[in-house]
Amino acid sequence: MTHPPAPDAVRRHLRTAVQAASRNASRDGGPFGAVLVTADGREFTAVNRVTADHDPTAHAEVSAIRSACAALGTFDLSGAVLYSSCEPCPMCLSASLWARLDAVHFAADRHDAADGGFDDAAFYDFFTATPAQRDELLPVRHVALAERNEPFEAWAENGQRTQY
Repeated sequence: MTHPPAPDAVRRHLRTAVQAASRNASRDGGPFGAVLVTADGREFTAVNRVTADHDPTAHAEVSAIRSACAALGTFDLSGAVLYSSCEPCPMCLSASLWARLDAVHFAADRHDAADGGFDDAAFYDFFTATPAQRDELLPVRHVALAERNEPFEAWAENGQRTQY
């Protein structure tokens, strides 16, 4: 992990994310923005593109991660920090973990988002709910197949695989 960013830098990047979100919202986009800053200081700013791209995964945070990975030719963003105009949803937090980010900072929280018409509470609650409660939102079922481990075995046997 790199050194934490200075408080002034955190506020500056968060303001950039909020400004990007405001511009996007005024153009009929989602009111979310993000700035990903790499360890060497490169910045990747993105906005919510869910409705523009007809892609429910095109949140600002995921879009910033995708942009940085594509530009840098890597899937590992260790040392990078993500700044979001709003508290990242569970998907965006998961993407941040998979990208190996060092930290995530956000301005508005999930309650501010709910007040603005974006109530993601059910998504946060999903992970702490009982199986019966989860079924109301999205039934998720394990089905044990005899061949279920074949992909892992093929990956383990591939001497040219890329570790991640």
